[in-house]
Amino acid sequence: MMLSTYPSTLLSKELLDLHYNSTSDRFDETWEAPLSTLLGLGRAAGADFIEFFLERTNYINCQAEEDAITSISPRLSTGAGVRVFRGQADCYVSTNDLSFNGLKAALEKGLSILGLQLPSPNAYIPEINLEILRDYAIKKNKETWLSQCSSMREMGEVLLDANAQLKLKANHVQSRRAVYFRDWQEVLIAASDGTFARDIRLSQSVGYSLLCADGANRAAINQRVGDTSKPDFLRTWNYEATAQEVAESAGKMLYADYIESGNYPIVMANQFGGVIFHEACGHLLETTQIERKTTPFADKKGEKIAHESLTAWDEGLSSEAFGTIDMDDEGMPAQRTLLIEKGILKNFISDRTGSMRTGHPRTGSGRRQNYTFAAASRMRNTYIAPGEYTTEDLFASIDKGIYCKKMGGGSVGATGQFNFAVDEAYLIENGKVTKPLKGATLIGDATEIMNKISMCSQDLGLAAGFCGSVSGSIYVTVGQPHIKVDGITIGGR
Repeated sequence: MMLSTYPSTLLSKELLDLHYNSTSDRFDETWEAPLSTLLGLGRAAGADFIEFFLERTNYINCQAEEDAITSISPRLSTGAGVRVFRGQADCYVSTNDLSFNGLKAALEKGLSILGLQLPSPNAYIPEINLEILRDYAIKKNKETWLSQCSSMREMGEVLLDANAQLKLKANHVQSRRAVYFRDWQEVLIAASDGTFARDIRLSQSVGYSLLCADGANRAAINQRVGDTSKPDFLRTWNYEATAQEVAESAGKMLYADYIESGNYPIVMANQFGGVIFHEACGHLLETTQIERKTTPFADKKGEKIAHESLTAWDEGLSSEAFGTIDMDDEGMPAQRTLLIEKGILKNFISDRTGSMRTGHPRTGSGRRQNYTFAAASRMRNTYIAPGEYTTEDLFASIDKGIYCKKMGGGSVGATGQFNFAVDEAYLIENGKVTKPLKGATLIGDATEIMNKISMCSQDLGLAAGFCGSVSGSIYVTVGQPHIKVDGITIGGR
C-alpha cells in the first residue's frame, strides 16, 4: 500500500490528508498502514483494545431433487467488523465499506457506543506496530484453491449421478435429494496488540436425504460428509458406496418395530454419535457459558465431572476435518486443547473476551460465522478419545439394551438437559445386535450422562457438523469411538 505521507507520529487532523491504495482483490501487506493508523486512532480515543476483522467470501450451494437440479445459489460478500473494548465492556460494529473512511466510520460508531469519541484535531495518534504479516494462505499454498474446485456444471453432473444411485439402490422411494456446498473465505485480522494475520479457508460438504414409504411405514435417513482444504473434494466423493449405505439403512428402518420407552444401557456408534458430547457437554465448557452463568461446570476445573474412562479433546489441527483452522477469527494459531482427562475437567474453550472475563487462557477458539458477528468461544474438532476396549467388548457387556447407530436432530437446554432422535437403532440381546427399532429419543442431562460413559472402544471416527450459537453458524467436527452408556432414558411408544 502506498501512503502519501506517513510520518511516524500523526496528529488527528492529519488523517484527512492521508491517501491509501489498498489491494482491492486480496488482503495483503498493503492493508497494514491504514489498519495500524485506525488502531492507533482508537487507542487515542481511550479504547483499551481494538480489533479489525476483514472478510471476502465466495459461496455456492447446489441441490438435486429426484432427477433435476432444483437450486443453485451463489453468494459473494465483502465486509469488515471492528470490536472495541473499554474495561470489560465491548461492542461490535460491521460494515460493507472497506475504504479507509468506511472503516473509520465503523470505528467511530463503536467508540461512541462505549462513551468514547475521536480525539481532538491536535491529539497525537500512537503508532501501533503490527507484526510481520502471518500469511497462512501463502505458507500453505492456498491461493489457487478456489480455481481448483468443481465448476458449476461439474457440481450438477455429480449430484445428478449421485441421486440416480439412490434410485437404483433404494426401494419404496418417496423423495431423494443430494446437496453440495462450497464456502471459500479470505480473512485478515489486525489488532492493537500487534496481531496481523491472513488466511484462506475452504469448506465443502455433500450429502444425501432419503425418504422411503410403504403404506403407513416411513423411514428417513440423512448422511453428510464434509472437508476443509481439499479442492477436489466433490470429485473424490464415493457417492455409489454412500448411496448403498443410506439405502440399506432406510430399508431396515422402514419396517422396524417401534421401541418401548424405558431406561436402557446403550452402545452409541462412533463418528456422528459424538453430537451428544458436543451438545450436552462441549457447549457447557465454552467460556461464553461461564460468563452467562449457564454451565454447571463453571467452578469444576480440576474436579471429576465424567467417568474415569472418558478423555475428550477440542482442537483445530486434524487434517481436513470440518472444524480444522490454521488460526481462529482473532488471529490466534490453532492448537489442541485437552478438555477432560480420565474424567477430570482440565480446560475450558476460550476466546479473547472469555479469557478477559473469566481468567481462563485463550485456546484459539474465537470463531464467527462471518464479519457481521463478533467472535466468541466456539468448538472446532471436538471428540471423545479412543479407549482400551474393542467394539465387541461393549456389546458383550449388555444383556438387553439399544444400539444407536445413526443420530438425528435434537435440542439442548441452557444447562445441559437434552433430547436427541435416533434415526437408526437396533436391539441388543445377550451381547448381540438383533432386530431394528425406530422412534427412539435419547433424554438426559449432561452432568449425569458424562458419568455413565463407562467404556470407550478403539475406533475413533469423526463427522462433519454445523453448530449455531452466539456468533452464528460455524463448521465443526464431532466424534467419538463406539461408547457404552450404562443407562439412559429412551422415549418411544
